[in-house]
Amino acid sequence: MKVTLVGINAKYIHSNLAIRFLKSYTEDLNYECEIMEFSINDQIERILEEILRSKPKIVALSCYIWNREYVMSIASLIKLVDSEIEILYGGPEVSYDCEAFLANNVGDYVIEGEGEETYKEFINWKIECEKNSKECNTNSIENILGIYYRNNNKICYNGKRPLMDINKVVFPYSEEKFTKKIVYYEASRGCPFSCKYCLSSTSHGVRFLNAERVKKELKFMVDKKVQLVKFVDRTFNCNSKFAKEIWQYLIDLKSDTTFHFEISADLLTSQELDILSKAPKGRFQFEVGVQTTNPVVLNNISRFVTFDEIKDKVSKVKKIGTINQHVDLIAGLPGENYESFKQSFNDVYSIHAEVIQLGFLKLLKGSGMMSEVSKWGMVYSPYPPYEILKTRNISYEELVKLKRVEKMVDKYYNSQKFSTILKYFVEKFNTPFEFYYELGLFFYEKGYLGRNISSADYYKIFIEFNEEKLKEESFALKEIIKYDYLKYNKKKWIPTFLVRDKDKKIEKSIKVKMLQNNIIDKESKIHIEKFMINILDYIDNDNICIEEHYLAYDINNEDNIKDINYLLS
Repeated sequence: MKVTLVGINAKYIHSNLAIRFLKSYTEDLNYECEIMEFSINDQIERILEEILRSKPKIVALSCYIWNREYVMSIASLIKLVDSEIEILYGGPEVSYDCEAFLANNVGDYVIEGEGEETYKEFINWKIECEKNSKECNTNSIENILGIYYRNNNKICYNGKRPLMDINKVVFPYSEEKFTKKIVYYEASRGCPFSCKYCLSSTSHGVRFLNAERVKKELKFMVDKKVQLVKFVDRTFNCNSKFAKEIWQYLIDLKSDTTFHFEISADLLTSQELDILSKAPKGRFQFEVGVQTTNPVVLNNISRFVTFDEIKDKVSKVKKIGTINQHVDLIAGLPGENYESFKQSFNDVYSIHAEVIQLGFLKLLKGSGMMSEVSKWGMVYSPYPPYEILKTRNISYEELVKLKRVEKMVDKYYNSQKFSTILKYFVEKFNTPFEFYYELGLFFYEKGYLGRNISSADYYKIFIEFNEEKLKEESFALKEIIKYDYLKYNKKKWIPTFLVRDKDKKIEKSIKVKMLQNNIIDKESKIHIEKFMINILDYIDNDNICIEEHYLAYDINNEDNIKDINYLLS
């Protein structure tokens, strides 16, 4: 019997953990199991062709909000080509109202919730049917909990399956190649909190893998030179003892792997911060859910934490200097209006985390928020990802404005390649939000949001914005843009809207003096650039001093930029 487990990911670099868990959990069974992964950017016709080429008897499809439409289209096409192929669904997008889903879509089975044990019993049942060379006896499937299935034109259900012992889960990775892929890892299941917008709030309690097992499995991925391991645990540090043990272990490893954790910053203890202070640069990155800084709105969504608590801990992690932090905001929460969200944005911006993830509320099936839709006047898209369109407190037009802000923040702030330019502009506005709003409006008015623009144009737009919107001259700005551009791009060429004043004799003289002073060696690869302002003085002291100034860029280390002007004296 052949089963093809299909994962359709949001991006090529993503991978599907769920289907790997199903395969590894049944590796002791006598059946043929193949994993196929695609992305939503793949053509449906190609996905169909690849699946059918494997000649499966059963196709199992992993369903999420980002791939539901693809999954349904592919399932329908499979049945049109070969109605004998059975379709099995699983995943959060089909786990809430399984009966209605199966009644209204093609397919034969739906696994509800946690899938490993249900899937294993299902495969065992199928193997027995095939072994006995007769049609499957529907009576025997009645013993399998957690599955919906068709029987004589009716949808049947055998009852909910209790949560499993997570330590029975089999490590899902083996000898596959991990090059240029995000590898997902799960050390615990469940969440201690009850945020109404989140599906994790529907199950209570947290189950952890054995810490020694976790260490062994993480070492496997380090040895495989995985670039990024992303923990899918909802709140990794809800068990302080467990978090400290794993963090200390990863800090002690010799590795270039980055480990990403979702944490509750307010829960960080002084002991945890002490351990984290020893983390090598780039070893950890944290995702911190702020969502809103409005205490009334936090109460509306059953989040019982204050922004001051979060800010205090995020600031302490930032002082460590080696851990990137992503902070999350959600627009469209119940009770939050446009002005309140602006304040939340400005509050979060004041932390100066490396990434600000501005998302929009999604009304997920099965979440507690669904029961309060009418209470808050929520209107949301009936199509995945079920995103909020308006509420009693915030209009559709205001959410559209926030969409523009989100695009500007993601492109400019989150890329971390425009930091000096952003510093220059944010200081010209009353609040950070006002700047990003005006920049987003400028993009919209110029038509830049509706077409692709070059990487160089993303820099040039700042000059247009400065001259057309702010009505200011751009001499100093162009030098600031040049500084950021050269830091993150190739040094041999700069766009024509920037000025380069090269003097090869002076550059050669500077390099000779750098060698003589042991600032560089003969193997060093550096680039010398002349500026018309003292750019480092501006970065450190907000002072724009017009003077010729030379900087040395390290070709192999974008953060290593030296002031070498003193070598000219």
